[in-house]
Amino acid sequence: MKAFRVEKYGDASNMRATEIADPQVGADDVLVRIDAASVNPLDMKIRDGDLKSILPYRLPLVLGNDLAGTVVRVGSSVTRFAVGDEVWARPDKDRIGTFAELLAVHQDDLAAKPATLTMTEAASLPLVALTAWQALVERANVQPGQKVLIHAGAGGLGSITIQLAKALGAHVAATASTAKIDLVKDLGADEVIDYRTQDFSELLTGYDLVLDSLGGENLAKSLRILKPGGLAISVAGPPDTATARELGSNLVLRLGIAALSAKIRRQAKRLGVTYSFLFMKASGDQLRELTPLIDAGKIRPVVDQVFPFDETLQAMEYVEKGRAKAGKVVVSMT
Repeated sequence: MKAFRVEKYGDASNMRATEIADPQVGADDVLVRIDAASVNPLDMKIRDGDLKSILPYRLPLVLGNDLAGTVVRVGSSVTRFAVGDEVWARPDKDRIGTFAELLAVHQDDLAAKPATLTMTEAASLPLVALTAWQALVERANVQPGQKVLIHAGAGGLGSITIQLAKALGAHVAATASTAKIDLVKDLGADEVIDYRTQDFSELLTGYDLVLDSLGGENLAKSLRILKPGGLAISVAGPPDTATARELGSNLVLRLGIAALSAKIRRQAKRLGVTYSFLFMKASGDQLRELTPLIDAGKIRPVVDQVFPFDETLQAMEYVEKGRAKAGKVVVSMT
């Protein structure tokens, strides 16, 4: 089958289209013919080796972290799926590779595609929707009336997190550029901070939760708008010791990761708040929880542009250079 594979860590010149063997299908696996996959910043971080400390992938490696497609074969122990089913998934971190024609996915990581979505729309959602769910529901347990700040509200993650937070009954503030304020309001944000002309840390206070996707100074300032006991969850800040344990890192690596996040954890402690790093995990069950919200129109995909499969490298470059206006970039196999 044809796939886009990283040959060595580095820039895009180290990634190329190549023919590789079809996936092996285990007893609990579902072989999916991929109709569409989306591009995530995570793909570029893996390609460049930025996550080697917590994700020691072996190269060569096929990239791609979410998909929508059709079941073409099932393993002997598979009970939930049959040939011909339309499905969506974020494969487990150890089994990525959706920039390909076929992928074997464990049945626990797979779910039936929402009926109201096209393949392209469905492919845009798994990674960001699961990240939003695990941040807002699983980790923060957001309740009606709580105040949530979401950074980069027009981005792939932000656009979905705003909608989920509103579905949970939260009061939502979001940051966005001037050109995207109307879009972010349309997604449901109660307040939109124009980061080009305004400083959110001077305008907001008393928040229960911040979801940070930018890291650095943005994360440090986010701690200051939380109320005592508040929580800052970041997908871009330094990994913490809890993440190292979840990923099964050895003691030496856990100590190194603890040192990376020591400064931001100290800052949070001084302010009486908590810092938490989130590396989302695959979950077919959580995709099934999200499906009714999607089919009811409470969460809708935001797709910026669709590239043909042969232009996967161009799609990644488009995302990496910040050309996407809003939402996700998708690669279509058809």
